[in-house]
Amino acid sequence: MPRPPRPVALLALAVSAFGIGTTEFVMMGLLPNVADDLNTSVPSAGHLVSAYAIGVVIGAPLLTVLGSRIPRKRMLLLLMALFTVGNLASALAPGFGWLVAGRVLAGLPHGAFFGVGAVVAARLVADGRQARAVATMFLGLTVANIVGVPAATLLGQHLGWRATFLVVAAIGLVAMAALARLVPYVPVDAQQSVARELRALRNGQVLLGLLTAVFGFAGVFAVYSYLASMTTEVMGFGESSVTLILALFGTGMTLGALAAGPLTDRAPRPTLYGSLAALAVVLLAFNYTAHVQWAALVTVVVLGTVGFMTTTPLQMLVMKAAKDAPTLASASNHSAFNLANAGGAWLGGMAITAGWGWMSPTLVGAGLAAAGLGIAATAGVLARSASPSRSRVVASRSARERARDAVA
Repeated sequence: MPRPPRPVALLALAVSAFGIGTTEFVMMGLLPNVADDLNTSVPSAGHLVSAYAIGVVIGAPLLTVLGSRIPRKRMLLLLMALFTVGNLASALAPGFGWLVAGRVLAGLPHGAFFGVGAVVAARLVADGRQARAVATMFLGLTVANIVGVPAATLLGQHLGWRATFLVVAAIGLVAMAALARLVPYVPVDAQQSVARELRALRNGQVLLGLLTAVFGFAGVFAVYSYLASMTTEVMGFGESSVTLILALFGTGMTLGALAAGPLTDRAPRPTLYGSLAALAVVLLAFNYTAHVQWAALVTVVVLGTVGFMTTTPLQMLVMKAAKDAPTLASASNHSAFNLANAGGAWLGGMAITAGWGWMSPTLVGAGLAAAGLGIAATAGVLARSASPSRSRVVASRSARERARDAVA
């Protein structure tokens, strides 16, 4: 019997994603402010982006395994509570090292939350609409980049970056209330076990999907991590325009999420191929359009669109490949995205530090996106060669050839 849609429950997941997206991405807009306040350089402050990502990479598999037998709603609440504590610790950090630790702590529940949340979202809707349900949850991330990140950046510029993290901690409390009130009880699968989840990670398609996320999405973060500095140093806008640029990027992300849901339900692999190819082209073009203000603004929107269109097809392909044990694979996919976050920020910062210019991360990002496309295409070829329908066709052709040879 088809499962009825639960739009209100999906809204609660989206609110939680809004809080997570705000704290994940706001650091990009605050890097210059944090660097000035803590007496460090912007590339060094970029390690705060990597610190959050490292927390995700560690926390996604660890917390998913530790919570594998906890009912899904309770698990979501516990993860959001840890997220709130991590942001409060960031706000109260007495120095750079403590802020790094706070960012790691805030990042720990990120991957596990989206891993569990994606599975819950898919269970709340009818068959054939799972990708749209997951995309609805991800809309919280994209709206965070339209509203949450620009507003939090503006707040940080006027009241200090600590005020930003205090507000994010308050959003975490609101998200916990929404989860407690709106998400129905979702039991743990009776057959679910740690061993079963770990076995799913050995699937070749799962591993290739994770590798695609690491390389492909790193292309986005190689540029997005330094977008605030590009805005003032290259595009010719003032510091007050940083919030506008971040909002434009978030608008593009929202458009990408809205398009990715129905496209992925119809054709997941072509959606992934197209978005990665477009991402490589747009990143390459940004190296040139950044010097023309109107073209730079358009490119920022398109970059957000094609960059975020990769997330839903990757999430659904990994969950499908993991079959009956999708939670750890789904969470690990967010580890991969944030490994891309850390790696992209690091490689982009290295290019800037090497003296190649503020726009050099666009070229680094284009190369990473192209590598992600190559990995995705390899996974697609292997999936087609291993599909049962193809095997039956090959077997049928071989049988016909043997019969023809016998007659001859």
